[in-house]
Amino acid sequence: MADRLKPSTHDADEDARNRDIKIYVNGEIVHRDAAKVSVYDSGFMLGDGMWEGMRLYDGVWAFFDAHMDRFFNSCKAVSLDPGMSKDQMLDALNRTAEANGMTTDVHCRLMVTRGVKAKPFQHPALSRSGPTVVMILEHSKPVDRLQSQGIRLATVPQVRGLPMSQDAKYNSHSKLNCVIACLQAEQAGADEGLMLDPHGFVNTTNACNFFIVRRGAVWTSTGDYCMNGVTRQKVIDLCRANDIPVFEKNYSLYEAYGADEAFLTGTFGAQTPVAEIDGKPIGTGARPVTARIQALYKDLIKAEIARAQLQTP
Repeated sequence: MADRLKPSTHDADEDARNRDIKIYVNGEIVHRDAAKVSVYDSGFMLGDGMWEGMRLYDGVWAFFDAHMDRFFNSCKAVSLDPGMSKDQMLDALNRTAEANGMTTDVHCRLMVTRGVKAKPFQHPALSRSGPTVVMILEHSKPVDRLQSQGIRLATVPQVRGLPMSQDAKYNSHSKLNCVIACLQAEQAGADEGLMLDPHGFVNTTNACNFFIVRRGAVWTSTGDYCMNGVTRQKVIDLCRANDIPVFEKNYSLYEAYGADEAFLTGTFGAQTPVAEIDGKPIGTGARPVTARIQALYKDLIKAEIARAQLQTP
């Protein structure tokens, strides 16, 4: 198969150091070639687990408390005991970063599953050996071209479901809904899928939260059917603190197509501009509000680093 040439919000510059990283697996830090989990693991077998994405800036895990609040709340909601406290998670992350000589421009995927099952069946009681905990840290810096080029979205048939089917607020290992949306977008010639909610309102993409800008005001979905993104909330908070009108509301593709600007938010890419939706260019290509939010967010990261470093003994 040919190499994938289409951009993605998770595109990173190639870093040869990632071929030789060490990974945290159940208390041990091992070379990536030795990082294994059982085929009986409930995460592999059923997608029964939760994960969290975080970034390391100058030795500081940005917005760590917010990420841990979301992670532990998700685990509690599905009766999954991670077997570690927040402080133990932080210690493991820092030890893994140290083992890799990592200090900045690092992305972590923290994964916890219900563990190895006694038999290959669904019931959670068959996971009897305790959770599986994995932390993958990679040298990872978003590619610069996305900031000028932007992402192309296609509206896809796959929707973000109702909370009683599989609540989108879970950062669960079971991501098939989003994978299908990603495939549908790719088959439509786009980079990511723009997903609607069950009522037909614009919601989120298959990988990130979604915002538009109309006449200087920032709009995003109500949040009822999307991942409660940490970066999403930081953007909303920044807008409110800096007199940028921001609304969490229902809106349709009609408003999205006619937006002056649009952007995605996520832990990895922060704020990624959207160039077009369903082949329709967004605005004129000028993105003053997005640029202001990006500058405010970078200042927020710097303040977060300074605050954390002051608290470090």
